Parts: sequence; structure tokens; C-alpha cells
Amino acid sequence: MNNPKENLSEITPHQYDFQTEKMSVPSRFFMSSDLLPEEQTFLQTEDIASNKDVFFRHTVAMPDVCSKPGRKNAAGTTIVSEKYILPQVNDSDPNCGMRLVKTNLTEDNITPTEIHKLFEYLVDVVPTKKLIGTTVPFKTVVDICRKGTSAVIEHFGVKTKNELENTQSGGNFFSKEMTPQDIFDAIPKLYLHFAKYRLGILGAAGNHFLDLVKVTEIIDPLMAEKFGVKKGQYLFMIHTGSGILGQYTMYSYTAKKREHLSQAIMVKLGQLTFNSRKKDIYDSMQKSIAKHMADDNSLLKYDANGPDGELYMNARAAASNFGTANRAVITHNISEAIKKILDRDPEMDLIYDIPHISITKEEHFSTPVMVHRNNTSRAFGPSKMSAHPLYKETGEPAFIPSSMSTSAYLCVGTDDNAESFYSAPHGTGKGQNATEKSITNKEELFEKMKEKGVHLYNAKSSIVMNQDSARYKNINQVITGVEANGIAHVVAKMEPVAVLMY
Repeated sequence: MNNPKENLSEITPHQYDFQTEKMSVPSRFFMSSDLLPEEQTFLQTEDIASNKDVFFRHTVAMPDVCSKPGRKNAAGTTIVSEKYILPQVNDSDPNCGMRLVKTNLTEDNITPTEIHKLFEYLVDVVPTKKLIGTTVPFKTVVDICRKGTSAVIEHFGVKTKNELENTQSGGNFFSKEMTPQDIFDAIPKLYLHFAKYRLGILGAAGNHFLDLVKVTEIIDPLMAEKFGVKKGQYLFMIHTGSGILGQYTMYSYTAKKREHLSQAIMVKLGQLTFNSRKKDIYDSMQKSIAKHMADDNSLLKYDANGPDGELYMNARAAASNFGTANRAVITHNISEAIKKILDRDPEMDLIYDIPHISITKEEHFSTPVMVHRNNTSRAFGPSKMSAHPLYKETGEPAFIPSSMSTSAYLCVGTDDNAESFYSAPHGTGKGQNATEKSITNKEELFEKMKEKGVHLYNAKSSIVMNQDSARYKNINQVITGVEANGIAHVVAKMEPVAVLMY
């Protein structure tokens, strides 16, 4: 490909179609020209859309689109197929996602000293990298996989308000009742045994984080009032995934090179000990995977209405349930920490919990399709949220943070976003930001954060430098395009105060 921009056609100043002669469908870029990605991302987009007889209408790229090492598809994309499930277009962490939680803490009733004391304690309470987190019995793990978040509510006595009501799919990604054997048919018991020790862990991958953010500006007062969000209020934003349960499970069902030796060993052990009633289906899927790993560069496909697709989606739903449950446990543990350290009940109240790595069956343009969101969030408008008592009035909440030291926004989906299949960016994405001062080492990072009034906790890894604001696109430019494209409507602006990450 020569200059990728030669293959762009402008729809609006904030929206472009990209298509080369190799591509079977165009890719629609929902961003202004100054946010367009580097050449490698265009090449990856071209490669994905060159697979024949797979896609529906067009592929979608959000402002945060960017290539990631070892991935076949770029992050920040939505891929839709009428016939197929396409495991390779999604990252291997089902239900990596975010939640936003209201508290009764405000700038008037909690001091910076108290926040510091709390987060020093949370470094241990919400571990980033640890072998053992919050433990549960094997039966509870199985119940989480088949019933979702309700299982941890029952086990821990979780008191977070609206925990189920304000979680996408009610915290359970199955549409029917599942038995324990249904779970054992989809996931090796070995992985479920490991999961007994893995709840409550933030994770050491990428930019998973726990942020305390303060509402600094109300953009839409009427909408903010419906959400119960006020200026000066503190909220927790949590970004994490389904951990090793989700990763091992998805690695067992897709053609992807193992990133670590431990992953390869665990996947192999899982396969050798897998006692499923659907072993014949699973074995057939493994033959397809082996072919793609060896010499087939096309996309691995499962029949959306076939037995292979059903088994894959059962495994994915079970792992996704664990992801939401993990964020629910982290929220519960934060609440208990506040009660202990600050001697007060923060009255945690979930605004929304939403995945940004998902595969769901939806209807778009009067057609049932499989929607693959790879680091994009669903952002239904009010008309598609008719079953929710509040969000049928507001639209589905979407959160758009950027780096660990820049603004974040609470938004809601609109009814004017059909062309993106009602998707929204989950951040701003990697890119050069000339408005932010660059740093070269951790000491400079901590100093920069301090200058911005943000306290960084834990941060033991070298990769934390990758989350510096100078390495992310400008959040204000992204938000301008989000509004202009009808992707989402901004309700409130928030600033990070305390950040805990690996």
C-alpha cells in the first residue's frame, strides 16, 4: 500500500471510508483526519476486510483504533458478520471492560490525606499482580460461570446498589439457565480450579486500572441529575477483565500464538484433561485451529448457528460472567476497605458495568448479526434500551477515559449511531499528543502526575510508562468527534485524583 490516505473518502469532517481493491467491504473510520492511525493499522484493517464472504456492510474503526503486537485485528474496531463468529478479531480477554461507581464521597467530606491513606491500603486490597486474590470455593466459581454476578452477591453479601440492574445483560451473558455440566462441557475443570484464587485481582495487563475520579464539570445538567451525578463528587472507575480463566479459555478456542510458555503449557494441560460431552465438536474445532496456526492466513470461522458456534459462545459467556463478577468483587472490597480505613459507608452505587471486548447477537438494519467489539463499547440509544427503567430515557452509559492523568467523560449512547452498529470508543488510543509533555523515566512520570494533581499508586512495572498522557491521543479531539458523529452524548467531565495500576 502506498499512502493509505489516498484510499480514504470523506463522509464528514469526522468520518471517512477506507477501501482498497483488496477489501471486500470498506472500513469506516469515525474520527477526524488528525486522529487517523499509523500505516500499520491501515494495513491490518485492509487485511481483515480482505477476507471474503465474512462481513456485513462495513467494518468500523473508532478514534482509539491502533495496532497491538501479536493481534490479527486492531484494537478499537467493531466487526460484524451475518453468518460467522470470528474469534481472531477479538483480543483473548472476554469481557475486559469498565465500570463506573458512584459514592457519597465529595470534595467537601473527604480530604486528600484520607484519600492517600485509603489508596495506600488499596494497593494490597486490590492487587495488580498476585497469585492469590479473593478466594472462593469451586462451586462458587461454577455458579459464577453459569449464573453470573448474582453468585458473588450471594457468596459475599455484596451491597453495591444496582449491581445487577446496571450491569450489561444483568451480569449474566447466558440467555438461558445453564447447569454445572453445561459449563464443564465448555471449559476444562482445571481452569475453573485455578479461578478459585483469582477473583478481586486488577491484573497486570496493559492499562488495567483503579481510578478515583472527581466530577469537575456537568455538561448536561438534566441528564446528570437523572444519573445522580454532581460536581465535586468522587466516583470509582475500574478497568479489568476475566483474568486467566478468560484467557486460557479463549486460547483453547482460537488460532493465536501463545504469548508465554506458561499459557502454552496450561492450554495443553487443559486440553488433555478436558472431559466434555461435546468432545467431538471440540476436537473438530481443534483441527480447524491447527490448520490456521500452520498455513491458513484467512480468518478462523465458526458457524453462528452451528454446534461449533454454540460451544464457543457458551465458553465465552461463562468466562465473561467471571469478568463482570471480578469487577463486582473489587467494588465490594473497596467498599469494605473504606469502611475499615475511613470508618464510613461510601454507599457504592453502580452507574454501569460494560464490556469492551465482546461478541453478541444483535439486530442491525433489520438483520440478525454477530457483533464483535474489540476494545469498543456498546452504546445503544434510548430506543434500544427500552427494558431499562432509567436508560430507556438517557441511552446506554459509555465511559471514555484517556491516560491516567487526563480527563475522562461520562457519556450516553444516542439513536443516531446506526452506522457504527451503536459502538463507542473505550478510550482515546495510542498516538502522539503534542499538547502533553513527554517523559523518559519513572521519576519524571511520577513528577508529571504530581504536577497534574494525580497520585499514582503501585506502578511497579516498567510498562506503566506506556500509559503516559503524551502517548495517547488528545481526549478533547476525540470527544468532539464522538459528539459530531452522534456516537454518544457527553453528560459530565471527570478528572483523575488517585490511580492504582501495575
